[in-house]
Amino acid sequence: MRCYFNATRLMCLIAGLAFAADSHHATKADIDRLMTELSNWGRWGKADEIGTVNLITAARRTEAAALVKDGLAISLSHDALTEKAPDNPEPFIHKMNYTGAHPNGDWFMDEYTVRFHGLAHTHMDALAHSAWKGKMYNGFPQLDVTEQGAKELGITGFRNGIFTRAVLVDIPRLKGVASLEPGTAIYPEDLDAWEKKSGVRIGSGDVVFIRTGRWARRAAKGPWDPSRIAGLHVSCVAWLKKRDIAMAGSDACLDVLPSQVDGVIQPVHQLLLIAMGTPILDNCDLETVAVEAAKRNRWAFLLTASPLTVRGGTGSPLNPVAVF
Repeated sequence: MRCYFNATRLMCLIAGLAFAADSHHATKADIDRLMTELSNWGRWGKADEIGTVNLITAARRTEAAALVKDGLAISLSHDALTEKAPDNPEPFIHKMNYTGAHPNGDWFMDEYTVRFHGLAHTHMDALAHSAWKGKMYNGFPQLDVTEQGAKELGITGFRNGIFTRAVLVDIPRLKGVASLEPGTAIYPEDLDAWEKKSGVRIGSGDVVFIRTGRWARRAAKGPWDPSRIAGLHVSCVAWLKKRDIAMAGSDACLDVLPSQVDGVIQPVHQLLLIAMGTPILDNCDLETVAVEAAKRNRWAFLLTASPLTVRGGTGSPLNPVAVF
């Protein structure tokens, strides 16, 4: 599966993808093929553990800082969900150890418990989060993830944080709806249409956020069965590879569910994490940033995000912040 980067070869491979334009049909065999065709294995060396985050160069950080005009900061983290629900089977637990009524005095303490992978809590997936046929990104074996954590590709590789340009892709706004219906697939032509509408071309080192309106719909109608979620169809992964993005995120799990690929639950996640080496930001709250971006007609902004430095961790809760 090792595939070294060559721009000409990449363009030919992408052009030759076997997705039919009318059906966007894909099979498990297509995912096998795409694991090779979209691979970044070896691009930054055999020992690389941060994948496409290598594209966030010093120059890209400087350019991103220059995007700040108004000084408005907006959290992209959804409030911790503490009540059990169909999309939150393992709620965030907030326990108070010392309160104002405690006889020990005027110090107050608490503790948190969170199983952050899933569809409830805003978090970052490290590259150690998934494997395909026994291999993780860059060929590291899945058996290197043990009870002690991930030997390679863990969240500590991103301890210096994320600081780069982010681009919001607001698909409900594109389609003139408040939110997408559960199970709605987003295709490459939708991404093309958004670039045309917004006037922003996604490029190397960008973080791409896909808004489906999940949190707006949940607030209006309540939680629903998470077996149906709006998101990207697997045919979008080649599009993202062509743009050479650094990371991708959404207000849900990024993949459309059901995935439309028999035998593969989340092909977008797996192709990004394993083949491309692209970390993912899940369950971000994109409602406020969408409103502010629309006010300004500015769909690109500075993004900062800092995961916890847990050695061997396969991801981390975090609070991404957009700055206009």
